[in-house]
Amino acid sequence: MATAIAHPNIALVKYWGKRDRRLNLPATSSLSLTLAPYETRTSVESDAEKDECWLNGELVEGHKAQRVFEHLDRLDPWRKPATVVSTTNFPIGAGLASSASGFAALTMAASAAFGQNRTDTALSILARQGSGSACRSIWGGWVEWPKGQHDDGLDSHGRPIAPQDHWDVAMVVAVLNKGPKAVSSTDGMNRTMETSPYYDGWVTSNEQDLLPAKKAILARDLEALGTIMERSALRMHASMLAATPPIRYWKSNSVWAMDAVENLRRQGIGAWWTMDAGPNVKILCEAKDAKAVVKRFSNLAEATEILLPGGPAQLLED
Repeated sequence: MATAIAHPNIALVKYWGKRDRRLNLPATSSLSLTLAPYETRTSVESDAEKDECWLNGELVEGHKAQRVFEHLDRLDPWRKPATVVSTTNFPIGAGLASSASGFAALTMAASAAFGQNRTDTALSILARQGSGSACRSIWGGWVEWPKGQHDDGLDSHGRPIAPQDHWDVAMVVAVLNKGPKAVSSTDGMNRTMETSPYYDGWVTSNEQDLLPAKKAILARDLEALGTIMERSALRMHASMLAATPPIRYWKSNSVWAMDAVENLRRQGIGAWWTMDAGPNVKILCEAKDAKAVVKRFSNLAEATEILLPGGPAQLLED
């Protein structure tokens, strides 16, 4: 038996769409920030009576359970039955990257439980095949995920570009709706790729944001990074809105949240928003400004939480 924890990550330059669905190879490169104290804690016990998966105290069945067991098969095709027990301290299926931390923790714990000794790069490649963004959660801090060029995907994995303590920033999460989204990220990506006339433009334009975003991170230039971050999110959602039928993850209060962030900037508080496949809005700011951002959202969001740069996935001692 082995236990691992991993933190979710939020993409600042987005990933949306795949060049290879089977291997979860992305159509675009991306950049992210790993965030704590949100975390998934996963234990894998090998040589159980049968395959079982538990999430936050409830037995997981159907497609979601099968996805977990298929990932275990990916790590060890000759494995014995296993029991997987996971807990999270944040909402799942709500656009808060629960699958990223979930599959990163699962990959690390299962690899150890199966007696394997893999490098972080190898774990990142495997985690990507379970959930694309999970490859970034193997690492802490600021992480690049190149789309890669090889058909086997061995050059497409998380790569740290700056450590957890590189920059004293915070990500304020404005939870506007805790419920699960109606369209899964996988289904949303596939529909966008297949039907949106804006998809090709999204892929081309997003790739152009990567280098200036990396430079902004290394220079600790919040305005430059924030501008790119908002643009990437808007272009991603524009490609979804043009799909058939349209995919609209945001709600009316998501738009109010965007306006509120812009108002904060007019008041002299450096804050920029992003949003993933869900209605909840994340606001990047200097750590010293996080409380002011939370105060502004106190009457708008169901809940607000201040997240800070998090560390890499890690095995826990028995």
